[in-house]
Amino acid sequence: MTNAVPPQLPANLRGAVDLSSLVHRDERRATDTARGASAPAPSGDRLVVATDDQSFGQVLELSRSVPVVVVLWASWSEQSTQLVESLERLVTARGARLVLAAADADRSPQLVQALQAQAVPTVVALVGGQPVPLFQGVQPDEVIDDVFDQLLELGAQHGVTGRVPVGDGEDEEATSEEPVEPPLPPLHQEAFDAISRGDYDAAVAAYTTAIAQDPRDELAVAGLAQAKLLRRLQGKTLDEIRNRAAAAPGDLDAQLDVADLDLSGGHVDDAFARLLDLFPTLDAAGKDAVRERLLELFQVVGVEDSRVGAARRRLAMLLY
Repeated sequence: MTNAVPPQLPANLRGAVDLSSLVHRDERRATDTARGASAPAPSGDRLVVATDDQSFGQVLELSRSVPVVVVLWASWSEQSTQLVESLERLVTARGARLVLAAADADRSPQLVQALQAQAVPTVVALVGGQPVPLFQGVQPDEVIDDVFDQLLELGAQHGVTGRVPVGDGEDEEATSEEPVEPPLPPLHQEAFDAISRGDYDAAVAAYTTAIAQDPRDELAVAGLAQAKLLRRLQGKTLDEIRNRAAAAPGDLDAQLDVADLDLSGGHVDDAFARLLDLFPTLDAAGKDAVRERLLELFQVVGVEDSRVGAARRRLAMLLY
């Protein structure tokens, strides 16, 4: 069993985990097709669904209306089946304000990689399409309840407060009160659609225009940083990037690429440490390049993240 202290969920949802490769945009309800996948004894309503690499994009869309708890489980893991049973019971008790999506880790390798799961069971939340790590392993019910309280608060902070209709209409009153999610600003939607189809140049252009119109648009600033990161990595392979950096440890561009790769894979501390360790060895132009890249990566992770704060302090010490 892991630490019984409930994890503290971040208020900021911008992170380094990129789930865009798993998004298959579809107008059908996430629960309609996800239920066809294999899962450990899902309940008969739409609060508990099954998902996999193919249907996960629909679960992401569902999370824009209601927080989704994703559990990566395995049939050979007794802890997995035990935890799924607890999660089903506790999600159902939340009165249609949460959905549980169960994914068989053995049948969902892309999802395991995207969510950076190191073991099963692993539990991650989705709020507004963004992943929020929760915990690994079996947890007591009271700890899970505390986590769910935090998750609902986080959802409320970001306007994700819908409910899922269950049964044969007994929840009509709740669903009639479900707020309509406001559309994204036009330029943000343009950028989102461009990222979904892999057109990162168009996404960069849209976010750049949004910032020109409103320099205080923090979401556009963060979106621009992520779009630039994805554009830099487009067409490059992991082996290519790492082999080039290993062969030329003094090649600044190669080291910047590895930092991008580390951060895109969720290795935030490694990405920051690589660039900060390199910084003192560079000339003025190289230091400027590293500083600019770090500031951009800070936006991708989220400036409120404690890892960003630590890296920012170390950068300040190196500068002065």
